[in-house]
Amino acid sequence: MTLARSKQPEIARLPTAVQHYFEVALYLLVLCGFGTLVSTGGLDLPTVLLVGAAILFRGYLLAARRTLLIPESWTTTLTLGYVAFYLADYFVFSGLFVTATVHLVLFVMVVRLFSTRRDRDYYFLAVISFLMVLAAAVLTVDSTFLFAFAAFMLMAVVACILMEMRHATGQATVRATSSSDDSHRQMAFSLAGASPLLAILILLGATAIFFVLPRTSTGYLSAFARNHTFSTGFSDQVQLGQIGEIQQSNSLVMHIQIDGDTHGAYDLKWRGVTLNVFDGKTWFNPHAQHVVTSVGTGRFLLLQDRANWRRLPAAGPAQPIHYRVLMEPLISNVFFLAPTPRLLQGNYRLLSMDNGDAVFDLDPEHPVGRYEATSDIAQPSLSQLRAASNDYPPEILLNYLQLPRVDDRVLPLAKQITGPAENNYDKAAALERYLRTHFGYTLQLPRSVPRDPVANFLFERKRGHCEYFASAMALMLRTLGIPSRVVNGFRTGEFNDLTSQYLVRGNNAHSWVEAYFPGYGWISFDPTPAAPLQMHTGWSRSMLYVDALASFWREWVINYDAGHQYNLGRAARRNSLEWLQRARGWARRHHEALLNAARRTSRTVSDSPVKWWFGATLMALLLLLAANAGKLWRAIRSRRLAARPEKSPSLAATIWYERMTRMLARKGWNKPPAHTPKEFLVCIPDEATRNSVAKFTRHYESARFGGSAEDARRLPELYEEISTAGRR
Repeated sequence: MTLARSKQPEIARLPTAVQHYFEVALYLLVLCGFGTLVSTGGLDLPTVLLVGAAILFRGYLLAARRTLLIPESWTTTLTLGYVAFYLADYFVFSGLFVTATVHLVLFVMVVRLFSTRRDRDYYFLAVISFLMVLAAAVLTVDSTFLFAFAAFMLMAVVACILMEMRHATGQATVRATSSSDDSHRQMAFSLAGASPLLAILILLGATAIFFVLPRTSTGYLSAFARNHTFSTGFSDQVQLGQIGEIQQSNSLVMHIQIDGDTHGAYDLKWRGVTLNVFDGKTWFNPHAQHVVTSVGTGRFLLLQDRANWRRLPAAGPAQPIHYRVLMEPLISNVFFLAPTPRLLQGNYRLLSMDNGDAVFDLDPEHPVGRYEATSDIAQPSLSQLRAASNDYPPEILLNYLQLPRVDDRVLPLAKQITGPAENNYDKAAALERYLRTHFGYTLQLPRSVPRDPVANFLFERKRGHCEYFASAMALMLRTLGIPSRVVNGFRTGEFNDLTSQYLVRGNNAHSWVEAYFPGYGWISFDPTPAAPLQMHTGWSRSMLYVDALASFWREWVINYDAGHQYNLGRAARRNSLEWLQRARGWARRHHEALLNAARRTSRTVSDSPVKWWFGATLMALLLLLAANAGKLWRAIRSRRLAARPEKSPSLAATIWYERMTRMLARKGWNKPPAHTPKEFLVCIPDEATRNSVAKFTRHYESARFGGSAEDARRLPELYEEISTAGRR
């Protein structure tokens, strides 16, 4: 390889400047592409460090005006060697097609950065930078991609302009002989001014096209993206500890907006999956799924005619809420819903439910993203639950009283806690209260899984996270003959008053218990101690603004579809009609005010016509004077200069010469516009007049171009001499 300082003769300075600017722009284009890819968080640390170091070293060489070229034989050898590594990367290291392919693209980019010799090498680098941005679009839907893409677009415009300049310079038959540093800086300033304008126009045009043409399906490459770890905690088989792993993440899971809630008044749990079979370490959901009834236009009826949905008339009036959920991508195929969901609406073709009331998305082309739902959050009173019978339906007894091999100490503990209770509700409430007050909460999982995790939690460790609390309560309820199940979902998170949305994060993942009461269905109990309150600082407040921007990005860019287009068009039409109505009202009010003013003026004029006639005449004169104020001022100024020409010889000479030519024109001797003063003398046939004009002309030229005050003072006298020359 060669390393040398590039030197060019003075005659080629402009092409060298164009070439250098082009290389810098192409380098920044590659840097923007790589930065966009890094911002997704989908690259592993070794890749970021190695490729980043190579790109920074290339930037140092450009700044130092040095060239480092890898021999072509090395390029071929390295490329062939990486083909074998690509297979190992795909099957062993990465395990994903997109990740292994991104590694391949980055390797080819680094090799090409240090082996560019021909035009096709530069074009190839530009294509690779675009592929990095394309890969970033597959790996993320974050709003930071917008800013990274805008920077990439700006550098792409600069690179394209310089690429065309470089091509035109190479094809030119005439070469520049010299070029100053000022011209180089002027070219740089021109690029810096034109490129952002072009980039902004391109983005505005793309935005208009984007909102005119909505998205109809998800991208094909999204299937290759890495699946999210949250999905393991909301499947039909969940091991103890998986929800605790999710709770250690602060990643945003979903935004929830409840109609009419602008102050964060609700504290709800968002149900995901229900689990009813426990083997001591893992919860299962063996229920078969059935297709949900669709009522058209993406609306699905979730209310089923089953025993666990029946509500006694005495249970009280319904309390429906309507809410919108915006999920982060690739969380799970489960819909998270408020208790007792009735209706779900979204851009989905096929949904299913199980007997545990969990709702699943069966449409592979439309993963769970944005949906709306209606739930009835009304709950029966405590007196009604205490009076509930013990006459359970057979299917409830069959599915929700199963027990694994239980430690012999569990049943005595459950009876001891619920001893004074006289009904099933008080027993469940006693178990809930006991676990909340006698056990501690921690997210630190045991280093080794005990043989009986629930017994270890109840009698030895006595601290854990929500899964252990929920599992312990569900088992103790079943030992007492009360049907129960575990529910995995999320608690309501922080409320963003800027967007009126709840922010649900990974650390809001939660498990709780539902117990069955005949006639009232499943009632929720939460035995987990309350989490400590979060202190909101100025920094957390500022992050709400960032979340509002990200929410807008997800809602109106990532999830923009025909429904969004319809809502946007309807809002625009409504706003246009409102604006038109306001404009009509404004015009009508001002028209009526104008008519009233005209009527009042007419009556006033009729009462005193002489006064108004005099006033109107005076107003007309004032308007006439105002319209001709400029002409009057120029006339007065000309008279003042003509009367005292020595004050301004040049202007006075011009004024007197124009007067002289007008006077001669009245005598029949017009001065052609193309004639000079001396040429005009030939056109005067009268000798006496011609001599007087010649004398006037000499003094005029001396005053006009020489500034002679004495000659200017003679001009009025000579003018009078010319005026009387024709009468002698």
